[in-house]
Amino acid sequence: MGKEKNPRRVADNEAFAKSKMLRTSPQKLNLVAALIRGKKVEKALSDLTFSKKRIAADVKKCLQSAIANAENNHGLDVDGLIVAEAYVGKNLTMKRGHPRARGRFGKIVKPFSELTIKVRQVEEQA
Repeated sequence: MGKEKNPRRVADNEAFAKSKMLRTSPQKLNLVAALIRGKKVEKALSDLTFSKKRIAADVKKCLQSAIANAENNHGLDVDGLIVAEAYVGKNLTMKRGHPRARGRFGKIVKPFSELTIKVRQVEEQA
């Protein structure tokens, strides 16, 4: 008598994870997302581990969540996963200010972003 199950938003061989309210600009986040697009998940995780970008740790956490979703929720093989898509979106922007000389006001914007990572299981070429 419960509620019907929601239809899947991705294909049968895909899973995704989304991180919201990441405290960086979408432009900077997209640089890190571009590092992992199209790579195997093991290589993408190692690239994020040794990246010098501050936001790489949050991107790695989102990727690990997508891998866990693929394994636990959808029964996909972790060894055959690639990062199919990694895209970035804008979130809110906090507006702050700093008093300047001669009664002026320096505008400070603090942007937030969101990240979606989609992993796909591919067949191994023998």
